[in-house]
Amino acid sequence: MTYTPAEVKDLAPVRDAAVLRARQQPDLRDVFLCHAWDDRRGAAKELCDLLEAEGVSVWFSEKDILLGQPFMREIDRGLAKSRTGLVLVTPELLKRVDRRGVSDIELSELLARNLLLPVVHKTTYDELRKVSPLLASRNGLDTADDSMAEIAAKIAELVAVEDDLNALPTPAN
Repeated sequence: MTYTPAEVKDLAPVRDAAVLRARQQPDLRDVFLCHAWDDRRGAAKELCDLLEAEGVSVWFSEKDILLGQPFMREIDRGLAKSRTGLVLVTPELLKRVDRRGVSDIELSELLARNLLLPVVHKTTYDELRKVSPLLASRNGLDTADDSMAEIAAKIAELVAVEDDLNALPTPAN
């Protein structure tokens, strides 16, 4: 997988935080997938499936919250048990965050811990900036630049925690 120089620079802090949490708590999931409810059977499931195919352990509400479990408490546990967070930024998420829904609560926690990576899909950073300037200030990945599969591969490489904990790959020329 090749990264641009900007991606190497911007994503290194996310990797460093994930590695640190992995050393401190080795039983954590690699990522918590924050998404809009409307995306749970579409883009969010696609990203989750692609990440898992790449060997990434994903906390995803659709598979991790069983019937009868307290929804918000399980989300709280998922946030606590994840090394880093992915925020799947879609038009639906922008609406949910603006209305202060569950996605807004998840986003607030991820922003507070400084452990998040936005994945912009079918929207833009300009649209995100109107709803969440803090999240928009984070560099992330965009499906306008890479396919969802390429993004999943980049995230897998980013959060991979190996014994030698190599640095991010060198940027492409």
